[in-house]
This record gives sequence, structure tokens and C-alpha cells, in this order.
Amino acid sequence: MGDDPHTRPAPLIDAHNIGVRRNKRWIIREVDVRVARGELVYLIGGNGAGKSTCAKALLGLIRIDEGTIEQAPGLEVGYVPQRLSVSPTLPLSLRRLVALTGRFSARDIDATLAAVGLEKLGDPPVTTLSGGEFQRLLLARALIHQPDLLVLDEPDQGVDVAGAEVFHKLIEEIRQDLGCGVLLVSHDIKMVMDADSDVVVLVPHEHDPPPQDESGSIQTAGHGNA
Repeated sequence: MGDDPHTRPAPLIDAHNIGVRRNKRWIIREVDVRVARGELVYLIGGNGAGKSTCAKALLGLIRIDEGTIEQAPGLEVGYVPQRLSVSPTLPLSLRRLVALTGRFSARDIDATLAAVGLEKLGDPPVTTLSGGEFQRLLLARALIHQPDLLVLDEPDQGVDVAGAEVFHKLIEEIRQDLGCGVLLVSHDIKMVMDADSDVVVLVPHEHDPPPQDESGSIQTAGHGNA
């Protein structure tokens, strides 16, 4: 978006020139990401671009090797992972999974399930849910904390095209209702191009930059790595 940066709200999360290096290879490097309250920011790239690595770094789930990440004081984050495996032998119900990360009232659980359209399902075993229902359940699990920032890592994985469109509309409704910031990791370039939102693009590359000293004097602009 072409907004004057001085008129934009203060960021919930603000990352500058971040890089993650593992086994002498840069997974991502020279990446800037800024998300303010009420904003939707897309983080896109092909396979191997380091999208999930970038999202986890922003949340402090993995360490960065260069750059800085600043978070708003008291920031509450809701995170929807790309995948969550549930053993068929584990007796975990829908309502139990929503409340697994804290103590919540039945009213709060009901309201959260209604927000994602799962209120009519009752309390079935999680393993009986469809792909789309399970993604909504993971979203509910993040929303019950009333997050300031919602981070979704390719939330439409395993969902057909129609289901993905419905899911993205749901996320937009939630953003407007809660006024939260949203960082959405995606590989769907068409959907991103149709949206009026900021976009951070990670580009995979085949080879690392030439050898360099620890100061990082030789760099390749904003890229990711498989």
C-alpha cells in the first residue's frame, strides 16, 4: 500500500533485515516485515522460499542470526500452524482442542466456535472433522485468546479452492470485527494480487552468496532458501 508511513498506526511487530542461517546456509535473509493493528499483510513465496521459517522467526519460535524484531508491549499473538497432527487414538474432542491452551468459560468457547462457523457441530472427535472444519478449529483455537496479531501459516492447506475462498473471507471478517493485525502466509499469488494489502515476497534461490566475513558485507537482497 502506498500510505505515508508517518500516518500509519504503530506496528504490532516490526522486523528489519532479519536472517536465519542453518548449517552454513541462509534460509531467509534481508527480510522486512511490518504489521500494524487492523492491517492484513501477506507473506508469499514458492516452495523453499522460507515462508514458515520467517513466520516462526517473527514469533520468536526460532532464533534469528541477523536483523532486529520489535514487538508491541504485551502483544497477544494467535498462531495457526500449517499443520497439526492429531493421533487417531487420542480422545480429543472439538471443544477440548479449542480450550487446550488455557482455562476458558463455556460462553467464551461457544462464542469462538460461532465466530468460525462451527457452533452447530456439537463436540465430535477432532479426527472426524473434514479438512476445512479442522482448519476452522485451528483458527478458533487462536482466536479464543483475543489476539492483537493473528498469524496464519498457509491456512488453506488441504482445502479445495471453494473452501479456501470461504476461509479467506472468514479471516477478513474476523480482522474487521476484532481490529487485529493479520499476517497471512500463502503461496496463492492470484488471491494476493486480488487483495488490497501489503505483500512481502520471499524468493527462493539455488546458491548462497559468495563467502563473506561475519559483518555480512556481501549480501543478496531479500530472499529465501530451501
